[in-house]
Amino acid sequence: MEIINRPTPEEKNMALFCHLAGLIPFVAFANIIVPLIIWLIKKDESEYINKHGKEVLNFQISMSIYFFVAGLLFLIVIGVFVMPALVVLYYVFTIIGSVKAGNGELYNYPLSIKFIQ
Repeated sequence: MEIINRPTPEEKNMALFCHLAGLIPFVAFANIIVPLIIWLIKKDESEYINKHGKEVLNFQISMSIYFFVAGLLFLIVIGVFVMPALVVLYYVFTIIGSVKAGNGELYNYPLSIKFIQ
């Protein structure tokens, strides 16, 4: 658990929005596009938002890949078991990350591939 130098309420809110953007339903790739926009706009202004933005983007891209593979696994029945587990992990990790961001802490998502360093 890494605590960053006292982020402002605005920084906490922007980081929180990055995490919660993953919960936007019914909009294709909003889970990646919304945090990407927030991160690109604010990354140079705030190290706090920069770190959270990278974590969120890495997690969202990783989970998109995992969901795609689980969808393919439906063809051989394994996806029936993998997909529900992924959905639960996705929501649990997103909520934990949101709470941590609101508390001024950095959350490193498990199962996240580090595409953005």
